[in-house]
Amino acid sequence: MTTKTYNGWTNYETWNVKLWLDNEESTYHYWTGRTRQIWDDSDTPDNAKYELSEALKDEITDEVPEITGMFADLIGAALGEVNWYEIAESYLDGITDDC
Repeated sequence: MTTKTYNGWTNYETWNVKLWLDNEESTYHYWTGRTRQIWDDSDTPDNAKYELSEALKDEITDEVPEITGMFADLIGAALGEVNWYEIAESYLDGITDDC
């Protein structure tokens, strides 16, 4: 089996989502704020990673435009490859580095 990493991330899809989340200042500030909130509300680091990964997945997939057919399948497949846990871990590493 071939490892399919991209720029230090699990895959291209994960890297691309994280790039876009950090690329817009307002989106970056939103997710760093949500990360801090989830960290403060969680009882364990693993729980924080899980909660943040679910929040990322839910909020981003909810933003997918209403489309059907081939393009819907392709977007769904790409989002299905995203390692949400890895993105959450990256945000949480920024929070815990500040502590």
